[in-house]
Amino acid sequence: MPDNKYKDDNKNVSMPFNGVRGGRNRAPVVKPKNFRKTLRRLWSYFGSERKTLIIIFIFIIIDSAIVLIGPYLIGQAVNAMSSNNGKVDFNLLSIIVVVLLVSYLADAAISLFQGFAMASSSQRIVKTMRNNLFLKLQKLPMAFFDSNSHGDIMSRLSNDIDNVSSTISQSAVVLMSGVITILGSFIMMIILSPILTLASLITVPLVFLLTRSITKKTGKLFKSQQMELGKLNGQIEETISGVYIVKAFNHEDKTVKEFDEINQRLCKVGLKAQIYSGFLMPIMNVINNIGFAAVAGVGGVLAVDGIITVGVIASFLSYSRQFVRPLNNLANMFNTLQSAVAGAERVFEILDTGEETEDVKEPKDLNKSKGHVKFSNVYFGYRKDVNILKEISFEARPGESIALVGPTGAGKTTIVNLLTRFYDVKSGVIYIDGVDIREYTRDSLRRCFGIVLQDTYLFTGTIKENIKYGNLNSSDIEIENAAKMANAHEFIKRLPKGYETLLSESGSNLSQGQRQLLAIARAILTNPSILILDEATSSVDTRTELRIQEAMLKLMKGKTSFIIAHRLSTIRDANKIMVIDDGQIIEMGNHEELINKKGKYYNMYFNQYNNSDEQ
Repeated sequence: MPDNKYKDDNKNVSMPFNGVRGGRNRAPVVKPKNFRKTLRRLWSYFGSERKTLIIIFIFIIIDSAIVLIGPYLIGQAVNAMSSNNGKVDFNLLSIIVVVLLVSYLADAAISLFQGFAMASSSQRIVKTMRNNLFLKLQKLPMAFFDSNSHGDIMSRLSNDIDNVSSTISQSAVVLMSGVITILGSFIMMIILSPILTLASLITVPLVFLLTRSITKKTGKLFKSQQMELGKLNGQIEETISGVYIVKAFNHEDKTVKEFDEINQRLCKVGLKAQIYSGFLMPIMNVINNIGFAAVAGVGGVLAVDGIITVGVIASFLSYSRQFVRPLNNLANMFNTLQSAVAGAERVFEILDTGEETEDVKEPKDLNKSKGHVKFSNVYFGYRKDVNILKEISFEARPGESIALVGPTGAGKTTIVNLLTRFYDVKSGVIYIDGVDIREYTRDSLRRCFGIVLQDTYLFTGTIKENIKYGNLNSSDIEIENAAKMANAHEFIKRLPKGYETLLSESGSNLSQGQRQLLAIARAILTNPSILILDEATSSVDTRTELRIQEAMLKLMKGKTSFIIAHRLSTIRDANKIMVIDDGQIIEMGNHEELINKKGKYYNMYFNQYNNSDEQ
């Protein structure tokens, strides 16, 4: 097997498979990435919001200062009511009440602004992340989509990013204000009474140990929860896409059972995550109350000895609560953060997956191909140790039609996938116009192809929009001419809204034949140099097949065409017929040559001919 000097994008797919169904080269599930590393990477998205965050941070400092005034004033109010031999200083008390009222109103206003600013900022951050992820998906090789559940990919694009969004908007302000409040409260506690400060700190180590223990466990559970959610979405996507087959084979019960199994696993792991995270707050409240009791006991002794006043105890208890409350919030936030980081990891797994890359430093643009195609000793396999194609060599001259026939799984579709560089060869070379296709840019290479697939995919939208997909710059007249050439204009005009008829998902409100005629019109609008017709007449009635064949002949005129067909009657006029079996070309020639040879093609042709006569 000859050496291959070019990179292989088929191997450059690093994301672990976490879905319901897979492809030919599944990658193993990997362990969760480093929590801190993922968190730092997530934080890097805040760079574009630096100005907003600085403003929020300034207001958090102001808000924290206002909050810290409250306990001190409460202590002064207590002293005002308990000093002067039992006489209450109403003037001082009135001033304190007014200041407290103003400070609480200011706190509410600032908190409202912080929430709005942080929500706006987080939405912009998540928009950037979602755009990056969607853009990344456009650059990934086909091997990635073959080896990962579509539902799981959709879950990463929606659920995981939404999880990150809600956490950012909720946690960022809590984190910043919590740290400032803890520091401010601690300083005020030391100023009021170093002895009471020591008494209040006896429970802090327990809080940190408890938080670390629980978050370590919940981190794994939240990661598992996101994975199971991805599997569930994969199952849903697969069932909805294949609902016709499910109902046709009466497998509703089986499908429900499979869904229930995945849903049950999701329920169990989600319940475990919530139970473990739910332990945190009640236990911390008990620990904190022990700390408050210790402060009250020590404070009472100090007050009796005349070392501190009752007002100091009141202020200290308020500061102590302000010190502990952010600790509780931060501990609770870490549970939420675990779930967000688990989602972010799954997003970053896609962002870190190898893209389709050009194989040469300065790739050429294939502006207009002559349609000269040559395969030279090509080998290919989806896995390193297995070759799907072996020693594939042939030549298609400009304007020739090449038919690929053979049993299912022989490698016919794989050949055209290599031609369009959806996959790259293991070894050997594919030439177009005498140049290795890896020396062309992928975009310019693929612009030379017009493709009509067996399972025609139509997007949700109008018929006109779906035809226009072949050339987005086409005018309405060009679209209509393409439809006429494809024999689609007649049935389109019979529809109530004509070209403005709205198609449902995958064009399911049209027949298979009608969808194929639209696909041909789309290919005509592309005006390609090379055509790929993948079993385009394998699922239609005879009358529709004739209309499709007529449209195909118009489309193929003057173009190099590769036709994959099970109905051998459709490719008798092909310039060259290649019989593929077990990844190798076992026969090659035109129809008459292969019939006279009386080999594999001869047997296939007359078996179909005899079967059609019997029917």
